[in-house]
Amino acid sequence: MLETTLLLCCFAFGAGLIDAAVGGGGLIQVPALFNFLPGTLPATLLGSNKLTGACGTALAAKSWTSRVSIPWSLVLPAAGTAFLMSFCGAMAVSAVPTAVMRPLVLVLIIGMAIYTFRKKDFGAIRKPLHIGTRERILALVIGGAIGFYDGLFGPGTGSFLIFLFIRCYALDFLQASASAKVVNLATNVAALTFFIPTGKVLYAIALPMAVCNMLGAVVGTRLAIRNGTAFVRVLFLVLLVVLIGKLGYDIVK
Repeated sequence: MLETTLLLCCFAFGAGLIDAAVGGGGLIQVPALFNFLPGTLPATLLGSNKLTGACGTALAAKSWTSRVSIPWSLVLPAAGTAFLMSFCGAMAVSAVPTAVMRPLVLVLIIGMAIYTFRKKDFGAIRKPLHIGTRERILALVIGGAIGFYDGLFGPGTGSFLIFLFIRCYALDFLQASASAKVVNLATNVAALTFFIPTGKVLYAIALPMAVCNMLGAVVGTRLAIRNGTAFVRVLFLVLLVVLIGKLGYDIVK
């Protein structure tokens, strides 16, 4: 058990590092949990992943917000609707098969990758942002849609948030990543309000992993801020390619 915990902690560190910069930590952490703990109930593994990820995301959000300016009048409404709609997404899981979701999400991520690759200045330049009623309403819609998706399916949530914050509000990659962390934290906390009361968390594994995920989040945040938007843009594109490969493999296997 000790060896398994240590291995999972290594994966948690890597997940925290990647997730802090561009999202997608679940691509590393969830498969590791299912691989090393095959006899554990899936719901318990997912609950353990959420606790671990929430700790790393909380620390990453704190680190980002102390170093990067965040448009709070947009991010807080988005976080609020994301929290609420993640419950609806979780409730709809049984009604929407993943076999339907995977092809749709795959198409969306391919579109994001092509758009980001072709538009060289995408997320490189932060433009002056006017925040009015229209922008706040759009933030509510973005938060609600992404929150619902995270509760329903999940993969690529952070990447969708980063893309939409850049595309809709002309933020740069650093500011978009910081904003995405706050909204993603809301969806993680919403999930934990279900997993913890129902006993779906394996604390003996989740707590050590949480510590390592937080350490990875510190490293990932510092790397992203130190190397700037160009570095985060490259990581973002790499993550999208990995997501495309993962979802494509899940569809054809």
